Amino acid sequence: MGITPAVCDKIGKEEYLEVAAKFDASADSNHRNGEAAGNNKSRKNRRRQRKVPVMASPVQGLFETCRKVFANSRTGFVPPPEDICLLRSVLDNLRPEDLGLSANMPYFRRMMVDRPQTISYIHLHECDKFSIGIFCLPPSGVIPLHNHPGMTVFGKLLFGTMHIKSYDWVVGDIGSSSAISTQVHPSGARLAEVKVDSEFTAPCNTSVLYPADGGNMHRFTGVTACAILDVLGPPYSDPDGRHCTYYRDHPLTNLSGSEEEGGAGYAWLEEIEKPEDFSVVGTLYGGPALTRR
Repeated sequence: MGITPAVCDKIGKEEYLEVAAKFDASADSNHRNGEAAGNNKSRKNRRRQRKVPVMASPVQGLFETCRKVFANSRTGFVPPPEDICLLRSVLDNLRPEDLGLSANMPYFRRMMVDRPQTISYIHLHECDKFSIGIFCLPPSGVIPLHNHPGMTVFGKLLFGTMHIKSYDWVVGDIGSSSAISTQVHPSGARLAEVKVDSEFTAPCNTSVLYPADGGNMHRFTGVTACAILDVLGPPYSDPDGRHCTYYRDHPLTNLSGSEEEGGAGYAWLEEIEKPEDFSVVGTLYGGPALTRR
């Protein structure tokens, strides 16, 4: 499943024009009603009637959009294409300063070179429908390979360069790659296909992954100091079966030495406990105020 940025741009523009038209019609109606009520109202009052409403802050706009898009969120829920495009458009336009972030904050400083780096998590909001948060990675910081069961996830790289490797489970026949099935693999491991294995540098398009497509299992590595905004719909929930599982990937190698046969683009994923060297520290949000009405 996928939606191209071009389609999102079109839908986002059409929705913007629709909202703008409604506002123009409302303002025009108010103006006519003011005239019908008589000329006793002062010119100052008429100007007040036509005043353009104050727009919400970008982070408030993100919250309101998430509330709309994930109103019916549940395990396995995928928003309709127009809602995906709307939220993606909102995220694409977010800047670090909209969230009170800058690269010189202490979260992004590399500490001891020979030890795993601590990841900071800035919590913005969580309810039973969706969650919003920011992961702050110093250089060489790693979020291990993990899954998002039954979730639709939006990821916006706010600044910096990050390497992302992601997988989807292989379902059904693996086609001509019969050599894969004969390879020895860890007990209980499942076969997965590589979806992304690349570096990304901000600004770049918001990524979207789905419950069964788009790279539901992924690992983040900070090439430089970087921050990624995560929107999960719905969020993790052990009682609802949405438990975060960590994996160790065992990339496949060609058995015959042929470029056409073997395991290029595949790996066995073995479930593991949360890595002991993976440390996340919760951090208070210090950006523009967020009203949760």
